[in-house]
Amino acid sequence: MDMHVIRNVFKCKPGKAKAVIEKFKKATKLMKGAGAVYEERILVDEVATFWTVVIETTVEDMNSFAKSMEEYGSRKDVQKAMAGYMDLVDGGYREIFRVVEK
Repeated sequence: MDMHVIRNVFKCKPGKAKAVIEKFKKATKLMKGAGAVYEERILVDEVATFWTVVIETTVEDMNSFAKSMEEYGSRKDVQKAMAGYMDLVDGGYREIFRVVEK
């Protein structure tokens, strides 16, 4: 089975990266045990463009991950944890990579 790395990159509004990180910390704790995620971590820029936050997720099966994200996004506790985060970001993008060698 192919492993995949999904990188959700968020360009935060000036000075809002810490608030975005706190929201993602709460939300990722709620996701633990969802089953589809192999590994997940939150990254923040050091020398790149300012106020960039990345959620990097490693999954074993993209279909299972997509299904779990659908279920996860409909949960009230997750919605509460992420409420207002779009007011903190200017935009972003997603990258999906297939792991060729570990």
